[in-house]
Amino acid sequence: MTLPPLNATSLRDQAYALLKEAIAATDIYNGRQDIRLDERQLTAALGVSRTPVREALSILEQEGFLRTVPRRGIFIVRKSKREMIEMIQMWAALESMSARLATLHASDAEIGKLRHLFDEFENSPPAEHIGEYSDANIAFHQKIIKLGGSRLIAAATKNLFIHVRAIRKATISQNDRASRSIVDHLKIIEALERRDTELAERLTRQHTLDLATHVERYCDFLD
Repeated sequence: MTLPPLNATSLRDQAYALLKEAIAATDIYNGRQDIRLDERQLTAALGVSRTPVREALSILEQEGFLRTVPRRGIFIVRKSKREMIEMIQMWAALESMSARLATLHASDAEIGKLRHLFDEFENSPPAEHIGEYSDANIAFHQKIIKLGGSRLIAAATKNLFIHVRAIRKATISQNDRASRSIVDHLKIIEALERRDTELAERLTRQHTLDLATHVERYCDFLD
């Protein structure tokens, strides 16, 4: 087996991928505090020199995930309420189109797998397992995008998803959203199974727009 040696570019790309994954897994909106990154700690954790880490951080800043504050350091970007609402609205448009495409192109087996995401909550309210339900909720929305089969939509939602995922996670336990969410999900799945194109698109869009309404009314920590 022949393997090419790692070069500076591959180290940068690996650092970029790992840092982006870590940002995606961070509770960005769990509180009002700024989340500061320490370049030296990142370098030590990744076991590489400063150069690929700095290059990776620069790419992430260009993509809008980080910002550099002179004499203070590097921080994960937290969107304002208005920015978050607009991102959710964009997600609603793209995911609802994916649901429409899924009714036309996804197989019965692929659509059927959506129900299994919520098997463990069939006899137990999701609010009692909020961490597990939050993960299932996020997986559901990712799966809808995938079922649509559009590579352009998948690419357009890739970076958008990081902030939308974070706000879903931060709000799922508020105002009994988990219980209402699972009802919406099951209705969307039923529409997909019946190949009801118009209904699947409408329900998916409204479900996400309801999140935007919730953010507008209750998420003062975004201001």
